Amino acid sequence: MNGLPAPTVSVIMPAYNGAPWIGATIDSVLAQDFTDWELVIVDDCSTDDTRTLLATFTDPRITILHAEANGGPVLARNQAFAAARGRYIAGLDQDDLCKPGRFAAQAAHLDANPGTVLVATAAELLEDGRLTPWPGDRPLTPATIDWLLLTQNPLVWSSVMFRAEAARLLEPFERPQVRYAEDFDLYHRLGRFGQIARLDEAQLLYRCHPGGASKRYAEMMAASATRVLAGRYAGVFEPEAVQANAELVVRYFMAREPVSDLGTLSRLSRILATLHADHVARTPLTRQERIEVDGEHARLWWLVARPALRQGAVTLREAMGVLPESVSLPAKDPDRLISPLIGRVRAIGRGLGVAL
Repeated sequence: MNGLPAPTVSVIMPAYNGAPWIGATIDSVLAQDFTDWELVIVDDCSTDDTRTLLATFTDPRITILHAEANGGPVLARNQAFAAARGRYIAGLDQDDLCKPGRFAAQAAHLDANPGTVLVATAAELLEDGRLTPWPGDRPLTPATIDWLLLTQNPLVWSSVMFRAEAARLLEPFERPQVRYAEDFDLYHRLGRFGQIARLDEAQLLYRCHPGGASKRYAEMMAASATRVLAGRYAGVFEPEAVQANAELVVRYFMAREPVSDLGTLSRLSRILATLHADHVARTPLTRQERIEVDGEHARLWWLVARPALRQGAVTLREAMGVLPESVSLPAKDPDRLISPLIGRVRAIGRGLGVAL
């Protein structure tokens, strides 16, 4: 390594054919207000100009390693983690950008909250040079995150920072068998050692571009996420239902595929209600935390019911007939009236052969 004293924060970054973006990403690390960091980059046998570009960075806090063979981002990240010396580990992909205050805010939070094992931040989307808010973003507490992890991934990998001592208890650090959902898997595994938190101020710019892995490998990502959730669902559902229920959750809650029939909505409602009942029975919650979890339970149910209503796949009466008893919807939400009306109009249009 570079011979410098061990830093507070180690940033780990896999690199592969990232020449168009990685220079700006490294610059965003160099621009941090918090300077006690090291950046460990593993070049995964890039075939473009990435290696040449990396050689131009001479800051002694940056270490460049070269994989012996192309093994993918999980193995490259594991190699970077093995070389990291910091007390805290920050995740960062080669195409995302940190805001200058990111490391300072997260290190301070971990310093002040010894029971927190990982802290993420909110993020903004960067596409074609334009910044937009993250869709549907809202404040997330540790209790909310803990509940949401049962059905989706509420955190952005490039925004996370976690305790190295906890991560070193995992073997391996990231599991290759859940490739493209390795971050989701890691959150579940690290969550055994403490709370997972998120700072609601956006400290990351998440770059959207056609080469992103999330767009190219959606099918593999879904299979890996299913595997992660199936592991969590063991003991919650009957053994013969675990895999199928995990597949449905990934398909409709994570991939947001619209529900097309009442039977599917009914099954998703039962899955969600079972997860909620098990979670609140197992998890010590304050009164406020229970309110938050119950609110997210209702929001998730509406997330799948709303598209079904708007497409005319189910009627409002049918949807309310499968509404879990544990879900309380806002009484005066105008969307509850508008969505069924839109669905009825579309159903009439289909009957007349008119696309609406």
